[in-house]
Amino acid sequence: MARTIIDLSIAIENDVISDPPPMQPAVTYFAHAETADQMAAFFPGLTSDDLPDGEGWAVDQVTLSTHNGTHLDAPYHFASTMDGGKRAITIDEVPLEWCIGAGVKFDFRHFDDGRVATAGDVEAELKRIGHELRPLDIVVVNTRAGAAHGSDDYVNAGCGMGREATLYLLERGVRLTGTDAWSWDAPFVHTARKWLADHDPGIIWEGHRAGREIGYCHIEKLHNLEVLPDTGFEVICLPVKIKAASAGWTRAVAIVES
Repeated sequence: MARTIIDLSIAIENDVISDPPPMQPAVTYFAHAETADQMAAFFPGLTSDDLPDGEGWAVDQVTLSTHNGTHLDAPYHFASTMDGGKRAITIDEVPLEWCIGAGVKFDFRHFDDGRVATAGDVEAELKRIGHELRPLDIVVVNTRAGAAHGSDDYVNAGCGMGREATLYLLERGVRLTGTDAWSWDAPFVHTARKWLADHDPGIIWEGHRAGREIGYCHIEKLHNLEVLPDTGFEVICLPVKIKAASAGWTRAVAIVES
């Protein structure tokens, strides 16, 4: 049996658009020649000339939000409470068994940007792929945003998962979901237009807010979902453990056995 590991994560980098401009990460790189004096300072009397090729170490300084890059949102990100009033858990409290499980992929690339997927859309996709949801399945949603990553319209691309679609998953025991879009919800630019038309606050962040009723996590800014089969793969997405934080970065991968 052969095992294929598929990287589902984007890189954190300076020149590829993966967030709105004020929220972009920044990486400063220090090459070996720039840090020789830094290394020598730890050893009295040592100079950079004493080091092989005059080199120190390569290090990097990163300015980063916990929501940059491929990351796992904790229930605390969505609201202060979950499960109908309990304290929402932070990323360091997320059960690790939520983060390793059988993967299920929805192919929603045909949906228009800004479309809010419904429970009916979820039911139809499950029928198409011939799958019945099981507790702790990890559901990932392939949207048009996956192909738009790095382009100017990435943040505004793809469909979103609405409250009823999200609750459909959670009521069947799913506790971790994911998307290749910037947000689990529909891009804000589209939701803002609907808000201006009817001023219904219930449409704002409705998929996230479903976590107030049933606590769950989701991964945002996944990658390579188009190469996954509909089912028959495992997802591993353990988050970085940051005390009391709303999210943590993850090197999400899929494992396909053949």
